[in-house]
Amino acid sequence: MLFKKELRRNVGDEYYKSLREEMVTSQIIARGIKDERTIEAMRNVERHLFVPENMHSEAYNDYPLPIGQGQTISQPYIVALMTELLELKGNERVLEIGTGSGYQTAILAKLAAEVYTIERISELLEEAKKKLSLLGYENIHFFCTDGTKGLPEYAPYQGIIVTAAAEEVPLPYFEQLDEKGKLVIPLGERYGQVLVLIEKRKGKIMQKEICGCTFVPLIGEYGYQEE
Repeated sequence: MLFKKELRRNVGDEYYKSLREEMVTSQIIARGIKDERTIEAMRNVERHLFVPENMHSEAYNDYPLPIGQGQTISQPYIVALMTELLELKGNERVLEIGTGSGYQTAILAKLAAEVYTIERISELLEEAKKKLSLLGYENIHFFCTDGTKGLPEYAPYQGIIVTAAAEEVPLPYFEQLDEKGKLVIPLGERYGQVLVLIEKRKGKIMQKEICGCTFVPLIGEYGYQEE
């Protein structure tokens, strides 16, 4: 667990800053991420603060890492790709399904007006909430509930990002997505999926496959059942 003094000590660390810059150059820009706001957020959010302390040195490497409770923090490129696909301009309300470590949440909070994030595992949610609060984020709203149902009371959302995989898109996401809004979600089998971008245009759904990926399963009423 990170405490306030530890967060302050690490934030300005030149060593991690250099690792972030290398991550952005070799993993993000080199693979085709072009949105400057996304790149800047990836450059500025201290990824090592969102993984267990014994993995700080691995935080900027090109692979996902375990964060406990059977969950992972996605590899940096996937975080950047999913974020860029939302095409955030700064005035959006975004729904995130799967708070996890809070890293993707922090990236979104840099780019959107308000972020509503759901995590079904209370221990992860509380840890992420504590970190993000200590780091000064004030536009994030946290909820411990079934993420497959979304949050209808705060809809519509101009962006919805799902960091867990489903066989098909849960119906509540379609209902809560704003006109011209964008939904990014991994779809497919439990152990291998395709990242999909969905847009709502005049009430109709447009779908585009982006790339192969592997995420933990989306658990809930409209997703997988817990084993």
